[in-house]
Amino acid sequence: MSDAIQEIRIPDIGDAEDVVVIELCVAPGDQVEADDALIVIESDKASMEVPAGVNGVVEALLVAIDDEVVEGQAIARIERAAGEPAAPPAPATAAAPATAAAPATAKAAKPQEPPSKQPQPARAPPPTAQPAERPAAQRPSGGPVYAGPATRRLARELGVDLSEVAATGARGRIVKDDVKAYVKQRLTGGDGALPRLPTIDFSRFGETETVPLSRIRAAGAQNLHRSWLNLPHVTQHDEVDVTELEAHRAGLKAEAAERGVSLSPLPFLIKACCLALKEFPTFNASLDASGSQFILKRYYHIGVAVDTEQGLLVPVIRNADAKDVWDLAEATADLAAKARNQRLAMHELQGGSFSISSLGAIGGTGFTPIINAPEVAILGVGRLATKPVWDGEGFTPRKMLPLSLSFDHRAINGAEAGRFMAHLAGVLGNVSLLK
Repeated sequence: MSDAIQEIRIPDIGDAEDVVVIELCVAPGDQVEADDALIVIESDKASMEVPAGVNGVVEALLVAIDDEVVEGQAIARIERAAGEPAAPPAPATAAAPATAAAPATAKAAKPQEPPSKQPQPARAPPPTAQPAERPAAQRPSGGPVYAGPATRRLARELGVDLSEVAATGARGRIVKDDVKAYVKQRLTGGDGALPRLPTIDFSRFGETETVPLSRIRAAGAQNLHRSWLNLPHVTQHDEVDVTELEAHRAGLKAEAAERGVSLSPLPFLIKACCLALKEFPTFNASLDASGSQFILKRYYHIGVAVDTEQGLLVPVIRNADAKDVWDLAEATADLAAKARNQRLAMHELQGGSFSISSLGAIGGTGFTPIINAPEVAILGVGRLATKPVWDGEGFTPRKMLPLSLSFDHRAINGAEAGRFMAHLAGVLGNVSLLK
């Protein structure tokens, strides 16, 4: 291969599985710059653009729509522009040399097995029905099975015939949770305690349109449903007086403009939550698989829910406790922009220890946020409002912020949640702590 030819590879994608190509942004012969996207890949957690990394001309694309890819896999060859230096080498976790990458990539991307044991994964056709309403008997007898290598490996380990499993993944793909649900159903001898919702032909009542869920929205719905069914949710609602905090924030408006930062209440909430989590470590924890032990986390990685066109994403601010409110404001803005532009890296969606879901800009006096398992708590934030509050002598106008704390009742009891909220209210009322 010519020295001027640069191979572009899949970057670090963390522990994401069943990653597929959903869009080709260029074609052979196209002129590209370093920041231009070559392809868009998607896992069950997020979608991500893979940039060119160098200026030049696309010589070849090595992947196609619906191909499964793994970290370090070559996806394109680019002829670098004159004088253009080579792109940085692939991450250490990826197989950088082509000779070393080929066997591992081939094995991960296209597992070879005897036909008598396992059919090869076929490329799925475009979706024609909404994934959430896909019927169990959607695949004709002997039809192809669409599943990734990790899902097939799990099925082999559990002795499951994938042709009998109903798919809920995007494009009719069987995902790991489908295999687990199938096994659970067989072990219980039925469909479980929850009756199925009836299938209704809504076209009988008028004109309808079927729109498939995005992969992210479908995966998010599945994750939220799993959390709601497996965790005993309890939500405590409260109102916190943030009058002094709002006055302090208004006083920082000029400095925020100089810094080019939008200073919303969210950075102060993140800071306050970190301080409260240090006082109540069981809220910054997970339960182990047996449910009998806490896994206490000594890091404070705060997830912030972001609404995007593709669905809800929860990027994570790492080591939020070590950042001041200006750093937190910049981090939240940066992650929100990446989420909406599909530029989040996989590691930016992993490792959260506590989450915040704010609807303040939209409205609402309270709601029940669903816990982002395996975390054990999440804070919901409503719209700030000025209300008359009795001070012992009369009513005075105070700025009140509605908060909703959902917690896993297996890990946290109501009294602990009450103390957590009281402490959080005290921190939010003490501006000197929120620097």
